[in-house]
Amino acid sequence: MSTITVPLKRRAPVRPARVLLHVFLAGTALAWLAPLLWAVFSALRPYSETSTKGYVSWPDRLSLANFTNAFTQSDMAHYFGNTLLIAVPAVLLTLFLSSCVAFYVSRFDFRLNLALLLVFTAGNLLPQQVIITPLYRLYLLTDLPGITASGKLYDSALGLVLIHVAFQSGFCAFVLSNYMRSLPHELTEAALVDGASVWRLYWQITLPLCRPAMAALATLLSIWIYNDFFWALVLISTGENMPITSALNNLSGQYFTDPNLVAAGALLTAIPTLVVYFALQRQFVSGLTLGSAKG
Repeated sequence: MSTITVPLKRRAPVRPARVLLHVFLAGTALAWLAPLLWAVFSALRPYSETSTKGYVSWPDRLSLANFTNAFTQSDMAHYFGNTLLIAVPAVLLTLFLSSCVAFYVSRFDFRLNLALLLVFTAGNLLPQQVIITPLYRLYLLTDLPGITASGKLYDSALGLVLIHVAFQSGFCAFVLSNYMRSLPHELTEAALVDGASVWRLYWQITLPLCRPAMAALATLLSIWIYNDFFWALVLISTGENMPITSALNNLSGQYFTDPNLVAAGALLTAIPTLVVYFALQRQFVSGLTLGSAKG
């Protein structure tokens, strides 16, 4: 009786370059995660323990007391509401206006097509700090009776919504225009032959096909606008009107600041952005890759 021998497959030798690559990637990931892990470690320890033993020490006990104290002392629920009042309208209005511009630029041929798109994208090249003084004076002089409580754009949620829309629309229009150019023109041409209006071409044909790109931009805009600290600090003077990022100052006292309490508040503040990213992670990745190439 004959036996069949199967040759064993030899494993490829491990190359030193590949080992170094994995070590480098692991070290880089650890370097990025180290501040977050250190913040979590500090937030779980009481200040009385770290003040006596130091932060580089083995903890006696870990608790969630700092998280509950940070949530109640800073009135975080109120400031979360302020942030939603700013972020949600800003994201929706930015996506709507930028998609209108992208549709007009990508689906219609005219002489100033490229120049119009450059005007929108050129605003992203301007540092935001350059326009602090003129924008501050403009917001103080603008009267909007019946729209804001103070009648001014300054110290109002509407003022922050408008500035976010102005600065984010250029980038969104650029991304959406490239994505819409990859869509087949036969779809819109067939709809035009059937008598569809321009609004119907945009709302019922083009926009549903741009859902992956819109989801990716919505994720980015939500994170950017939610994490904004600069404009809220400049254009909001009343503490009750501030968004959550600026309201973290409530955890800092005039003569004493508990770093562990601030770390807990910062971690609580970051939770909504993580929820948005993980909820839209699949659409975010697909939206970035589908519109990367034309055709």
